[in-house]
Amino acid sequence: MGILAAALDAQPFRDERGTGAIVFDRARLPQASAAWLDPAHWSDAAEPVSRGGRGAAWFVSGDFGQAVLRHYRRGGLAARLSADRYLWLGEARVRSLAEFRLMSELHAAGLRVPAPLLAGYWRDGLGYRAAILVERVEGARSFAEWLFQPESPAWEAAGLSIAHLHHAGVEHADLNANNLLVDPMGRVWIIDFDRGVRRAPESGWRHANLRRLARSLAKLSQGGSNDWERGFARLRDAYEHAFAHAAHHLARGKDHP
Repeated sequence: MGILAAALDAQPFRDERGTGAIVFDRARLPQASAAWLDPAHWSDAAEPVSRGGRGAAWFVSGDFGQAVLRHYRRGGLAARLSADRYLWLGEARVRSLAEFRLMSELHAAGLRVPAPLLAGYWRDGLGYRAAILVERVEGARSFAEWLFQPESPAWEAAGLSIAHLHHAGVEHADLNANNLLVDPMGRVWIIDFDRGVRRAPESGWRHANLRRLARSLAKLSQGGSNDWERGFARLRDAYEHAFAHAAHHLARGKDHP
């Protein structure tokens, strides 16, 4: 069974936290356990991720290699009601399973998106809690570290990766500097697809995504220089060129089967 099929085949379980289900990449994980979604399972080997997020992610390692375990956390006013509990609206609406499914599709399509390994949820009355285990990009660093290096080729690489994502019709719900990772070869990976959606690649939401990224860069640079603006201009140029190039080749393919 391939990864896309596995994404649709939730395996139920029951443990001390309640009932739930998991999905996993059966090509990478012949066996998987909901216990792997608990940082306590990894004991001291679970290393907290310090940058970005809401303090609910850990680096772990197993037979599957290096990975990132992330528990879903609420933000804003909703967090005052519950930090990690979501209203149960049926398994098809579980956020971790939806993210697993989307990332599986994108990784299989060759986009620079880490491979999802395991995702699951636990029912809790009228709500649920969720977690996901995703392949770690080895040696990668947050794009935020390039904030004051406007001449770095990482800016063009980021524009290229975002353009490919948008051309695939994927709107990222939180495109910020910490959700872009630069690997040792200078390639830029995109992470955290919670609440991401697929839609026709219209200019409105695409440029709203880029504006969100620009706001995160501006926020991170407060008290520093505005070098990021020069870098972002290069990112935008690379993005527009790559998106137009991909759209042109798609159009040629339709005209010339």
